Amino acid sequence: MSSDYLSIAPNLTQNRNPFNYEKVEQVSRDFATSWLSEEQIKQQLNLVDDDSQDNYLYDLEIATRMIIEDFLGMAIFPTQYKVYYGNPGVTGMAATLDLPEVTQGVSGVTINSVGYWNGSVPSVFVPMATNTYQYDPTGNQIIVTSFPSSISTQVANPIVVLYTIARSPLANYLNIQQAGLLLLTHLYNNRSDTTVDRLKKIPFGVEQILRPYKPLVM
Repeated sequence: MSSDYLSIAPNLTQNRNPFNYEKVEQVSRDFATSWLSEEQIKQQLNLVDDDSQDNYLYDLEIATRMIIEDFLGMAIFPTQYKVYYGNPGVTGMAATLDLPEVTQGVSGVTINSVGYWNGSVPSVFVPMATNTYQYDPTGNQIIVTSFPSSISTQVANPIVVLYTIARSPLANYLNIQQAGLLLLTHLYNNRSDTTVDRLKKIPFGVEQILRPYKPLVM
């Protein structure tokens, strides 16, 4: 396993796993802020002078934004993740922690914390000092100067990283906002339609607009 973490020419070693994390969780997400404006939505739906559905349209806009975020793997608003890693089996030398792949246009990643569960019984979580690691944006990875020998060998994934992806500039692209309006219109007009053909995939026009911005998974 240690070969997955070593930072000596990490992208050149033949037996290195491209991603050495074991599990990732989304732990914080904006469920309240609107992305598309009320004016945009009402113009799109021809409801300019109709205030009777405002609460429903607000909820529908949030749902639309989350669908677009999930489809593209992008953060329209900052989103926080927790990533888990196994014991690297190396101490006293630099090693790397790969972060999950992020989409095009991400303007910044903030490492909120790096820590590990130690070998005590019961195990205790120990935050690492910020001067013992740094984020490498060119490789989307964290470079740890040295792993302590006290990392637990009993906990399945003792190393834990908390990080935040900043709002993507793609959120301001008019074509992506237009895709959001098309999807919102589809959901508005088909709110009671539960047929498989209707709901099995994102509407064709929306997908075609978003496809150039969806990262390829190799």
